[in-house]
Amino acid sequence: MNDVMSLSQRADALEAKMARELDYIVIKSRIYQMADGDTGPGPSMAELRKQKPNGKVLMGDDPRLPKMPEKPTLMDFFKYRFGPSMHLLQSARHAVKGGLPEKMVLACLLHDISTAGFIRGDHGYWGAQLVEPYVDPEVTWAIRAHQVLRFYPDESVGYEYPQSYITSFGEEYRPDQYIQDDYKRMRDHKWYMSGRMITVHDIYSFDPNVHVELEEFEDVIGRNFKQPEEGLGFDNSPVAHMWRAMIRPAKYL
Repeated sequence: MNDVMSLSQRADALEAKMARELDYIVIKSRIYQMADGDTGPGPSMAELRKQKPNGKVLMGDDPRLPKMPEKPTLMDFFKYRFGPSMHLLQSARHAVKGGLPEKMVLACLLHDISTAGFIRGDHGYWGAQLVEPYVDPEVTWAIRAHQVLRFYPDESVGYEYPQSYITSFGEEYRPDQYIQDDYKRMRDHKWYMSGRMITVHDIYSFDPNVHVELEEFEDVIGRNFKQPEEGLGFDNSPVAHMWRAMIRPAKYL
């Protein structure tokens, strides 16, 4: 028998150890379970209670994560939930050097926030929805469009299909039909070039030797992102629940 645990197994073992040391029961979300290839029933609460008879399910802040401020800002999400964001920061700086207007610099800064803090699949669509109440409609459109346009070269701006995609997806990969359909619609849209500019300034292989501070874009965010007074997640917007899910990703209900 192979006694060497995989990286995933080691992570699960560490998480189980941490959970045992805490006074609450942590249950992974269903989508996390399916992402592990598990479509079986969820964990048995009875069995979990046997392991931790006095444990309560997590309904508040998760002490394993950095605590968010009471009224979190976009900057706070970058600091405490989006993890390493150098790709986004380098892309935004690249946009500044390319002379893009501020709202498009913001679009480059935000284009992958779903991947960084929420979900990878359809990240352009999710990311656009996350920011829609707080930014110019052109920014929302561009973030959604970049997911589609990145698969299609445009010689007029010197954009080629990324070599990294060939390496990652294979030479035979073709985008799903809904991506192909959206491309046909987007290429004739009045904001096509805004979405295209994200792909141009996207850093597909960011430079680990280049460090960019978030504060470099504090004024851009302040002028172009409508930060709700109540804090992201608590402003009763149509997407508030999505921001709350990032604040408390293991919340039971």
